[in-house]
Amino acid sequence: MRMDQTLDRRAFLVGLGGMSLALPVLDAMGAEVTAQLPRRFCAMYTANGMSLPKTEHGIAEWHWFPTAEKNGEFVFPKSTEPLAPFRKHLSFMGGLHHPSGPKADPHTCSDMWLTGAPLHNPKPGTYNSVGLDQMIALHTKQYCRQPSLILSIDAGTGFLSRTGTISYSLEGRPIPAENNPRHIFNRLFRGDRSSLQSEREKLQRRIKLVDAVAESARSLDKQLGKSDREKMEQYLTSLNEVESRLIASEKWIDIPLKKQDYSHLNLDATNEGEPATFYRTMFDLIALAFDADITRSVTFMLNREDGMGISDTFPLKLGLAKTHHQLSHATDKEGQLNFARYDLFLAEQVAHFFGRLSSYKDREGTVLDNTIVLFGSGASTTHNPRNLPTMVAGGCNMGLKHGTYWKNGESRMANMYLSILRSMGIEQESFADSTGTLSGSVFSKA
Repeated sequence: MRMDQTLDRRAFLVGLGGMSLALPVLDAMGAEVTAQLPRRFCAMYTANGMSLPKTEHGIAEWHWFPTAEKNGEFVFPKSTEPLAPFRKHLSFMGGLHHPSGPKADPHTCSDMWLTGAPLHNPKPGTYNSVGLDQMIALHTKQYCRQPSLILSIDAGTGFLSRTGTISYSLEGRPIPAENNPRHIFNRLFRGDRSSLQSEREKLQRRIKLVDAVAESARSLDKQLGKSDREKMEQYLTSLNEVESRLIASEKWIDIPLKKQDYSHLNLDATNEGEPATFYRTMFDLIALAFDADITRSVTFMLNREDGMGISDTFPLKLGLAKTHHQLSHATDKEGQLNFARYDLFLAEQVAHFFGRLSSYKDREGTVLDNTIVLFGSGASTTHNPRNLPTMVAGGCNMGLKHGTYWKNGESRMANMYLSILRSMGIEQESFADSTGTLSGSVFSKA
């Protein structure tokens, strides 16, 4: 192809049997398609809230939200001090909440964190509504190899109100998360024709099994109970997710991945080992996936609600006296101080992630400059659904202006989500129960 030639954006690859597949968006397709920089999104969730000590405790410097100023700028609390080098790339967001939060079981806060779903079913037959990450994936999947990457500490979906994922499909069903670094790496970076064919065959066997079970239930004139129906729906959602990944991967199979250095990865890390090693390996995989433009929508559930899952024991591994859930219920000074020390541990891992994103370069700026990162929890302290601890980072090339502690009374989380969508270039009229965007906030162009 001559240097002055470009591929038509509607170009197709012709495969076996004459089947045609639309080409992914490539640099060779010209400035019309490739001029816009990648816009990415990553949501990171920690359960049980953050440490917000009372004034009488006398440890305001350990409050997760900033409580002091110096020379007109907020002072980083001790629990988020590791993030200080990224001051110009992040902002604290105060006063955010979901209006449906106080009406719901407090343990469903992780379920609704990215959806804002009401207490009652949004649609007949569904529990939840679409998550922000999947709305973004719907608009970005045409540009990358995988629609989204869904990670968590325990994998799977968990169960209602104690979920193991924060990602919900367009139909409001929980999407299973992954937590095995080696499996994630192989799927993202080691895919080839033989592995895709193997995955396709496994998927077809699973679909046949589901069809057989459904037909058996009909032939015996029996109806599955509610719990069994939910399990079947979750399994079908899982199969749909696998199929969408395979379709995306097949479109890109002849296009080489960006060359990257994987030597720093510890693919033998597990959630049963050293917590920092596991978290940093997962964050390294996300950063590499963004750098290679494999996906532009990621969720990572760092901890589960109500003492569920292995991460509840992480504070004990770090030398703290109680589990994560027990620390979140502490009301005394010493308990809140230990809770804050776990917040500090999480901030150290997040700082590592920001460092990785900053080290990778896009055509303009860094990967962090072209990625909006959301970090927070679905509760403030002890299952309180108001003033949700929230941090927004990155996106400086997407119109975000950082270095502030923004607070404006009580504001809807969904308004911030709509602002994120607009910053991503997704012109939604509304999202969940939004009433508009966050005016006068870090989202200057929303």
